[in-house]
Amino acid sequence: MHRLHARRAARTDLTTGFVRPPEPRTIGSLPKGQQLLQGDFLFSGLRVQGATLSVWDIAGTHAGVAEEIHGCDWLDDLAAVGTEAARDRAQIWVNQWIERHGDGRGQGWLPEIVGRRLIRWINHGEFLLRGQNRAQRDRVFTSLARQTLFLSRRWAVMPAGLPRFQALAGTIHAGVSLEGQGRHVDPAVQAITRDCETEIDADGAIATRNPEALLELLSLLNWTNEALTQTNRAVPVPISRAIDRVAPTLRALRHADGALARFHGGGRGIAGRLDQALAASGVKDLPGPGLQMGFARLAGGRTTVIVDAAPPPTGAASANAHASTLAFELTSGRRPLIVNCGSGARFGPEWNRASRATPSHATLGLDAVSSSRLAASGRLHKGQEWLRDTPDYVQGELAEGDPRTLELSHNGYQAQHGLTHARILTLSDDGRMLAGEDMLTTLTPVDRGRFDNALARAGDDGIAWSARFHLHPDVQATLTEATDAVQLTLKSGETWVFRHDGTAKLDLSGSVYLENGQLTPTKAQQVVLSGRSMAYATRVRWSLAKAQDTPDIVRDLVQAELTDAVE
Repeated sequence: MHRLHARRAARTDLTTGFVRPPEPRTIGSLPKGQQLLQGDFLFSGLRVQGATLSVWDIAGTHAGVAEEIHGCDWLDDLAAVGTEAARDRAQIWVNQWIERHGDGRGQGWLPEIVGRRLIRWINHGEFLLRGQNRAQRDRVFTSLARQTLFLSRRWAVMPAGLPRFQALAGTIHAGVSLEGQGRHVDPAVQAITRDCETEIDADGAIATRNPEALLELLSLLNWTNEALTQTNRAVPVPISRAIDRVAPTLRALRHADGALARFHGGGRGIAGRLDQALAASGVKDLPGPGLQMGFARLAGGRTTVIVDAAPPPTGAASANAHASTLAFELTSGRRPLIVNCGSGARFGPEWNRASRATPSHATLGLDAVSSSRLAASGRLHKGQEWLRDTPDYVQGELAEGDPRTLELSHNGYQAQHGLTHARILTLSDDGRMLAGEDMLTTLTPVDRGRFDNALARAGDDGIAWSARFHLHPDVQATLTEATDAVQLTLKSGETWVFRHDGTAKLDLSGSVYLENGQLTPTKAQQVVLSGRSMAYATRVRWSLAKAQDTPDIVRDLVQAELTDAVE
């Protein structure tokens, strides 16, 4: 039906122009823009080189990156370069899209993609149209009008969620920016107003619990607010209140280096975009006490710790969610130290599945078992894997009378093994030490019976478990056997030392770091504490502390670079 409506819209004789000169609202990457000009294309882990290639050649032969390319985020990167050569390339590629797909055929006609594309074309309208003759300009405007008509007819059939916000924001943006398209604005505003009330909860959270998706949502709401305000239209109160709720939540999900915590399919975010979105929101409020979108945050000195402390998403919201319950990330100043592996969705189905499993996160888990399981979603969502058998009880709260200590637990292993995982994390006031304690324990006679059965299946060796601490690729790790500790050196010159109480085996092994925009997964390392549960309670204590000769503040002016990739 989308394709049918796309072809109908493409046959409509429409003309338009800008109501007023548009202003760019999206941030691009100068290095990526320069790479595009050199014929070096990098999209979602795919790298293609060819000076004569078009982005549409790549979209047509590599289905895995087609949606990203048709959303035209690359236009932000060319605009960041801003040269005549960059403008010429942008004009050529936009005109090629009109030639190849403007008739409503082929790729790029999902409503959320059209919404993203409209926002980019309009944002960079002056950049795109400068130097174009009347016929060329009319061609672009006609395509904009047709895409707007398509979007106005198709957003209503979309399920609620981020893609629908993208479609609605694109409709509103086009309606207020293009002559003769204002009739599409009010219905879209009414719909996005309802979604702000139903899809964003009272604490500024969304069902997917994906921090990067929440950032995208705030950006869309900011643009909608600005578009309505600049055209003297009233901004519905639910939109303003949604912005007021979301901005403090995002502040709680920001590490000391300014990047987002990487959970449930989200990445660090484009550099500068979080700061831009928070500034554009105009909201100065800090996050309130307690969890924010299910995450707990500890901060001391220049150190931040962010922990997944709530049940994972379920149903359709879990299509990209991870079995990351009680996992944490730690950042010191501008340098991430402990991380989760990240989302492997950009690197194929096998990487995606592996990245969602518990061992890809900085938490304790039973070997070969995740705290939540992946299962096919069913006929209506073919190809998706949703989380199943998720923990139905997850606790995460500050210890009474101790704002530096988190007490956490979940029952994801209770049904099959009778075990509850409890974790206590304490960050010192100066941020120089994180002390941790992990426990696997039975709580009831029923649990003990399940544990006995699991132990019988496992044999005399007991139930194997591992507590993993994945390291950022920039961290240099050295295992010191004499002291049974691991020395961790950051590029800033800081040195941290990982120690434990001697009740588990300490190893240093390989890991990977997965981030959007990388060509391949990046080699990294992980610290692993492993053991076997033979009794109803198993406990291991560990600590991560700055070395004594490491100052509280270091001069750190060099940005981290990811260089070593997995072969």
